[in-house]
Amino acid sequence: MKILVTPTSFLTPPNAPAKAALENFASEVVYNDLTRPLHAEEVIERLAGVDGYIAGLDHITDEVIRAAPETLKVISRYGIGVDRVDLQACQKRGIVVTNTPGTNSIAVCELAFALMLCAARNIPRLHNAVENGQWPRSEGVELHGKVLGIIGLGAIGKHLAIRAKAFGMKIVAYDSCLDETFVRFHDFRALELDALLEQSDFISLHVPQDSTTTRIIDAKTIQRMKTGVILINTARGGLLDEEAVAEGIRSGKLGGVGLDAFEEEPLLNSPLKGLDRVIFTPHSGAHTLEAVRSMGHLAVENLITVLKGETSPCCVSCDSDS
Repeated sequence: MKILVTPTSFLTPPNAPAKAALENFASEVVYNDLTRPLHAEEVIERLAGVDGYIAGLDHITDEVIRAAPETLKVISRYGIGVDRVDLQACQKRGIVVTNTPGTNSIAVCELAFALMLCAARNIPRLHNAVENGQWPRSEGVELHGKVLGIIGLGAIGKHLAIRAKAFGMKIVAYDSCLDETFVRFHDFRALELDALLEQSDFISLHVPQDSTTTRIIDAKTIQRMKTGVILINTARGGLLDEEAVAEGIRSGKLGGVGLDAFEEEPLLNSPLKGLDRVIFTPHSGAHTLEAVRSMGHLAVENLITVLKGETSPCCVSCDSDS
């Protein structure tokens, strides 16, 4: 039994038990030697003879699936999103795809909240100034009393809403499949997307990337926003047009931006680099001790379950919104 494992954090200490369980199960385990998400051709090069594949944020395209060996039975996503996996191609080949729902929602939510606070008070720039012997005065904004617009009220969005309410924020939410019971119970307001854009002081993105959400933030939608709005994205980089966001910062339309996800990763070239009031983190929302341990455990459990011929409760269908 040969297994390919590509998430870089799988080799960190929190995943030692999951790694041991996997190596005890399989006769051969191959790890990612590039220490970053793999492009399609790089995945293909590493799939020879592989029975199971624990996948990070690799590009698992139709080309990859067509080139995959007959031995490949399961792709176990280390994380929740499957937007980089061609699910229809997997279904045609009979390859089971699983993910790890609920394992990193708190971790991502907390990073989104941290980015809101950092952008509101421009903490990274102030830190750097003090490190360099400066003592600047900088006016920030308070979260208390502000309207937080959450685009995507799934597990992460719900955690963020509850925490933001504790800070005295007013919550409005848009979701194409809204949990109305949750909204009513917590006394939030559900809005259409345009109304949310117009009313929010902070906007946080928590939707999967698909044909309906790609570039959901562009020049047009930014123009609908309040001047000075702070934009947070811990979901997928393709949800926003980086050039439009950069222009929003330069013009003052956007008061700050906090980004943990990018269309091209690592982030080498971007119109947002070098701009004041833009904060970057390296797609690290799920990288907490607790989330890494939970994702590793469930990813391995899903893979072994399928390779034993059993059904995993975390299977993802080709029409999934995950």
